[in-house]
Amino acid sequence: MFLGTKICGFLGAITASAIVIAQASEAQAEALTVTDIAGRQVTFAELPEKIVLGEGRMMYSIAPLTTGNPFEKIVGWKDDLVLYDPDAFRKFEAAFPADTARLINFGNPYPGDFSIEAVLEADTDLVLLDVGNLFKAEETGLVEKLGAAGVNVAFVDFRRNATENTVPSLLLMGRILGEEKRAAEFIDFYIAQMRKVTNVVDGIPAEDRPLVAIENAAGWQNDFCCWSFGPYNFGRFVELAGGVNYASTLANAYSVDFSLEGLLEADPDHLIGTGANWIESRPEVSSILLGYEGDPAVNAEKLQALAARTGFAELRAVKEGNMHSIYHQFYNSPYHFIAVQQIAKWLYPDDFEDLDVDANFKELHNRFLPFEASGQFWATLK
Repeated sequence: MFLGTKICGFLGAITASAIVIAQASEAQAEALTVTDIAGRQVTFAELPEKIVLGEGRMMYSIAPLTTGNPFEKIVGWKDDLVLYDPDAFRKFEAAFPADTARLINFGNPYPGDFSIEAVLEADTDLVLLDVGNLFKAEETGLVEKLGAAGVNVAFVDFRRNATENTVPSLLLMGRILGEEKRAAEFIDFYIAQMRKVTNVVDGIPAEDRPLVAIENAAGWQNDFCCWSFGPYNFGRFVELAGGVNYASTLANAYSVDFSLEGLLEADPDHLIGTGANWIESRPEVSSILLGYEGDPAVNAEKLQALAARTGFAELRAVKEGNMHSIYHQFYNSPYHFIAVQQIAKWLYPDDFEDLDVDANFKELHNRFLPFEASGQFWATLK
């Protein structure tokens, strides 16, 4: 009996130790250290359960990375998705009405009207910010204040150096969300979609590439020309699609302005404006209302009106039917491969005759998004 009791006690101690070790290993497995897009090391004792988004449009990247409810860990955001892409917000709202209703609007993190107290009251584990606003976040003391309060901050980038930072941003977010497998699947899809263009464009000589002018938010300010992008964002999309970006010839900067006189003198082969449904928050815009509720008949009239602005009718691109419009929000989204593909089809219709951008857009939704594709996301002057 005594020996049996000792053996049972010994085995019980081993079992208890094994449970403790297993629990410790499990806890250690949940601890995570990542390097964000700003090059900062961020350590989590465990995966964050309550996340605040510095921009609501980060849902474009969170949605394809989550196999269940993309709002499960989101406690609040800045309301830019509601204001500047209401079509997309209504898609999310229809799919997850209770979750979108409970989200807290924390305001803009960068001008200093971001409420640290509200973030703490929500028991926030992580605030996700855009790396393009790193300086502002540091200058206002936001990063330091959140850190002192025990709230982690991580930076991602789908806007400034989008084609360079999308994959590392997706990897980072996949780890933070505990969705590494899903992130890997989406990254494979993203790379394959980008290669459908770049593998062809790589063989096109520099001297054969057309000049392309991008008008950022065409019609946002009436009778104004023009905001654009240097070799970043849509400027980079043009380059990857095989074009020469006009604004890149003027300045090596993210944001570049050019005049109507300069545009007329350059007389680009193609003119591409970006547009979205901004009319609900800014009724005076004359932009193309591209998005999930875009109406081709309405947008055809709006594109004609943009082409009729003073001076634009003189452009060769307008005369030859090479004036286009594309969904503005591709500029802040991992779905920008759709923009690259469509621009490539506009520039090289023969080389990309078999590239079905519409089918690829639908596949994106069918495989990775919680709602179906609808509406209109690009248009050409008729």
